[in-house]
Order: sequence, then C-alpha cells, then structure tokens
Amino acid sequence: MQNIHRRTIDAPAADVGALLDQLSSPQDRIWPAPPWSPLHLDAGLTVGSRGGHGGIRYAVTEYEPGTRVRFTFAPGLGLSGYHEFLVTPEGLTRCQIVHTATGRVEGQMRLMWPLAIRWLHEALLHDAFDNIERVATGRLTRQARWSPWVRLLRLRFAPRP
Repeated sequence: MQNIHRRTIDAPAADVGALLDQLSSPQDRIWPAPPWSPLHLDAGLTVGSRGGHGGIRYAVTEYEPGTRVRFTFAPGLGLSGYHEFLVTPEGLTRCQIVHTATGRVEGQMRLMWPLAIRWLHEALLHDAFDNIERVATGRLTRQARWSPWVRLLRLRFAPRP
C-alpha cells in the first residue's frame, strides 16, 4: 500500500513547519478534530511518543522540527509501515506539504483498507490540508468535500461524543 497526498501552500515553509510542530498539542490547528477523532500522543511530538487517532495506533519514530514527522504503525494493526508529514520549501514564500502512508496490509486490513480506511484517511488528510492552508495563508482556495461514500462510512466509523 502506498498513499501520497500533497498540496502547495502559498506560505513560507517555516510557517507551515511551525504548524506541523504543534501536532497533538493544545495549540494544534491542523488536525481536523472534530469532526475526526483527535490525535493523541502520550509524550507529545517527540521520538518514542505513542498514540494515534481513533483505532489507528502508531509511534513517533522520526522527527525533524519544522520539516518532518514519521509515525510507525503499531504491531497488530494490520498495517506494517509508516505514515509521515513532510514540508518542503518551493522558494521563499511557497512550500509543499506531503503526507505519505506506505507499508503492507495484513489480515483484515487487506479488506478494510481498500473498502473503508483508505477513503476515510484521504478525507481526513484533505481536511487537515485545508486547515494548514487556511491558517498559513488566511484563506482557503477550495474546501475539500466528503464523497457520498465517506459520508456513509462516517455513519459507521465517526467518533462518538
């Protein structure tokens, strides 16, 4: 499985990187919770910290402040691999945010990934990228929309109050 999402943001990489550094903190302005399950890390954004969102568990295994954070999926999840955020500059006033999820699907996840998890994952990422763009630039070019399939899946998998 490999799933890559990217968005160009009309803001300096340092500004977007500063937002990335706030993931899972009380100041986090990019993780889209609600409507998605919040991202929790037991020791904040530091290598070795464990947590996740909803039923997806992982640990921070690499962290370069302002640039990159890699999360390795927890054993037994059915995903063997990692996901990461990376901020790369494109000149002085523009950058790209990239999210990559890569690994091997195992067990029930062989069915769950293509039917449900992938679509929910992509919708969550588009919402997070919307937040990054909105906070970093003060505007949003085009808001992401959930597909009818994602709306249906959320009836089953959405976080409960």
